[in-house]
Amino acid sequence: MTNLLSERSRIYEQADPHAVSEYVNQHVGNHCIRLPPQARAQASIKHRTFSTLDLCRISYGARVRVMSPALESIYHLQILLSGHCRSSSRGEERIYRPGEVLLINPDDPVDLTYSADCEKFIVKLPMRLLENACLAQHWLLPRQGIRFDSECRDLAGLDGFVQLLALVCHEAENRATPEVQALYERIVASKLLALLANNVRQVRPEVVDTGGFEAVRQFIEAHLRDEIGIAQLREVARVSERSLYLLFERHVGLSPRDYVRQRKLERVHAVLQLPGARSITEVALDHGFLHLGRFSEAYRKRFGELPSHTWRRRQEAVALTG
Repeated sequence: MTNLLSERSRIYEQADPHAVSEYVNQHVGNHCIRLPPQARAQASIKHRTFSTLDLCRISYGARVRVMSPALESIYHLQILLSGHCRSSSRGEERIYRPGEVLLINPDDPVDLTYSADCEKFIVKLPMRLLENACLAQHWLLPRQGIRFDSECRDLAGLDGFVQLLALVCHEAENRATPEVQALYERIVASKLLALLANNVRQVRPEVVDTGGFEAVRQFIEAHLRDEIGIAQLREVARVSERSLYLLFERHVGLSPRDYVRQRKLERVHAVLQLPGARSITEVALDHGFLHLGRFSEAYRKRFGELPSHTWRRRQEAVALTG
């Protein structure tokens, strides 16, 4: 699996593990590490950002324990490339070996101990990417959020998934266009939902009326910069308030207000990634987010980063491409 990030993506080589850990905190997920006393570890990391994914290949060069209360708004897909990993979570302990996959849910406490010879490949996926994959296929979102089972999975049974990740790494290192990146990340999310055991009901919801939800959805998309109330949505769908809530529950698993708020956040996120995006404050106010502190926190929970990080990353990309 040497094709999962090449030397072109090298950030650190034979470095202080704490320097690598700090880099991981900034780009992959908050955690802390514990090393044996007087360990002379030489850590290495390769990293690429690809649309809303982060691709990372790490070795610490010593036995290391990695801990975090929870990842909050992101999923971690980890593939063991060498060595082994012991996971302790919610009273269960598992050992992962080379070629096996570990997927950490956003609310899972993290307590992982890696062997000194361990190297792993990590894909960081924002929660909203998997939710959007469900919505695009008209699957029902679980009320408690999408959760993957902690069952060990061997890559041999994942139908070319590693080849897909290798292709994603190749595109990341060759500066694929934003459109290509968005396409690949949607494929990765859909493949994960199809291949790994989870709590999503992969069935299309029953239709309550003829075209009612589609009309409401189109109305929302056309008015994301406006205040959208329940009365307006009832009028568009031509249903009672109770039927409106049932309509949203069956189609997207969310209340009307939660769905509108989610779509507004998605639009802000998209606008902040456009060349020449205006200030974050202007974009937020344009979409009805009047309390900027609450907006920033909702944005962070949804996308795993503050709006300022999204905006800055786009400006840096524009500067690099001239």
